[in-house]
Amino acid sequence: CHRTWRHAEILLVGAILAPGKRTVTSILRICGLSRERHFVNDHRVLSRARWSGREAARLLLGLLIQAFVPAGPVILGLDDTIERRRGKRIKAKGIYRDPVRSSDAHFVKASGLRWLSLMLLAPIPWAARTWALPFLTALAPSERYCRERRQRHKKLTDWARQMVLQVRRWLPERELVLVTDMGFAALELLAALSRRGVICITRLRLDAALYEPAPWRRPGTAGRPRTKGARLPTLSEVLIRTSTLRSVRKVSPILARAAAFCCLETTD
Repeated sequence: CHRTWRHAEILLVGAILAPGKRTVTSILRICGLSRERHFVNDHRVLSRARWSGREAARLLLGLLIQAFVPAGPVILGLDDTIERRRGKRIKAKGIYRDPVRSSDAHFVKASGLRWLSLMLLAPIPWAARTWALPFLTALAPSERYCRERRQRHKKLTDWARQMVLQVRRWLPERELVLVTDMGFAALELLAALSRRGVICITRLRLDAALYEPAPWRRPGTAGRPRTKGARLPTLSEVLIRTSTLRSVRKVSPILARAAAFCCLETTD
């Protein structure tokens, strides 16, 4: 309602301006409301007010596209992050690999909440770089958390497919390009997105073993079904082909722009 929206505006502006932890107390302090007697009304926006995060994400995406990408392809970035939280009330936390402090020879664990964020990659006019503007975030609980509550566990690729297809339903007429890292280079995810017209750009090893889909199996055939088809050439072999070099010269400007975004540093 209108009264709740007034408090929501204060929380939004304060979350942008507040340094350090973005708690409701720090938000009120940075907005000059440290002596507000009815401060509990701002807490109730998050604890009691009924609002839809999916609808808020749709409205935020529409505002970002109108401001930064009114025409042309919509380039999206997808990545996961770990929020380090502790406490008895933090139920969905798990133990994951820390991508920042870990290396090929050193494995570092991190405990917290794993979030999957979908961002709009857009050049900002007043900044000489491309920014990643998050608009849709989903919590990806650990497998143990789902097993204890007898819930179906979703992998990161399952959450990624669901989030990107949700954006496809919001933007049925726009061309979508998804840029992500090697962790989402799964054939099931790429095939599901390509069927909906989403272009995916991700890193993959040049010596990765690629196969065709499993051939059709006649019902009633004895033996275990095949899980993969014939072996395909590696990417290093495809890269040096003459036909590949001719195709690169004719590459779409959309893919060239997205590939350039992969080389630029992005900020949250």
